[in-house]
Amino acid sequence: MNRTKLRIAAPAALAVSAVLALSACGAGNEADATDSESDGALSGTLNGAGASSQEAAVDAWKQGFQTANPDVTVNYDPVGSGSGREQFIAGGTAFAGSDAYMDDEELTAAAERCGSDVVEVPTYVSPIAVIYNLPGVDTLQLSPEATGAIFEGTITKWNDPAIAEDNPDVDLPDSRIVPVHRADDSGTTENFTTYLDATSGGSWSGGVVETWPIEGGEAADGTSGVVAAVQGGEGTIGYADASQAGDLGVAMLKVGEEYVGPTPEAAASILEASSRVEGRGDTDIALDIDHGTSESGVYPNVLVSYQIACLQYDDQETVDLVKGWLTYVISEEGQQASAESAGSAPITGDMASQIQDIVDQISTK
Repeated sequence: MNRTKLRIAAPAALAVSAVLALSACGAGNEADATDSESDGALSGTLNGAGASSQEAAVDAWKQGFQTANPDVTVNYDPVGSGSGREQFIAGGTAFAGSDAYMDDEELTAAAERCGSDVVEVPTYVSPIAVIYNLPGVDTLQLSPEATGAIFEGTITKWNDPAIAEDNPDVDLPDSRIVPVHRADDSGTTENFTTYLDATSGGSWSGGVVETWPIEGGEAADGTSGVVAAVQGGEGTIGYADASQAGDLGVAMLKVGEEYVGPTPEAAASILEASSRVEGRGDTDIALDIDHGTSESGVYPNVLVSYQIACLQYDDQETVDLVKGWLTYVISEEGQQASAESAGSAPITGDMASQIQDIVDQISTK
């Protein structure tokens, strides 16, 4: 796939506050298009669905957005990325959250639903943590090869030589490994298997998929389901958005010659060399991430989660709500809110400006 390089500038504050941005969205349309008050606040109900990994971030965004606009209700159903895209394409929601960008077939269907181009923009960047529950083991280091083999099911004991090599100072038990994976179609699974496919050296054979392809282990619905299954077992290991890891153990992954943990800073650094997928419309910022990087300080097992919307809607109220919502989500205030509540890496600077330029184009048909 040919790619166009997209450089992301160093973080810089957006010259927009949530209230001012939302006021601007409604300006000129308040009197005849919405029930907005004289201060420019919005009103109405905005429905979305999608990635469960975004749930904590969406809760924070909802709180900030609805505080600025008390007559607005935002509903978000964390049914998973695949189901969220399906509901959006079917016209059941005004926007979707997705941990993977839409494929060409989905883009075509979404454009038909919208009757316009599709807006697809990255709004949430988070490391995917390899979480584990192994009493007595407080620190765990894993190479990509060992990680792939664990989830493939070919490494079955915690004291396997491949794991022991990464952890020379850890007393690993001679006990069974219980891998836990998502049962539902999941963008988190797609991002995690992308990492495994790119880095495992062949120990992972399942490819890049949204639906888990390997038999065995345990399956659970949603991010919260995987976390609960790992918590409820012993010797369990799974993958989940790092913000949802809680008190579980979190593995350090080998990158080059060092082991890197899933911090927001380490996750954000991978975007500096991200590539924008070619062949898409100007309102579509789909990114290919270099999961196989060996650069120091970079955590490559990340998900980049998108908000998906239409470029055009049938009515002005929906236009104002979607524009207001997305403007808040990518604002400095919104990104800081998700960072504090969900441990995400804030999108700022040039990327946020590019997204705002796209959001500003949303209009009625």
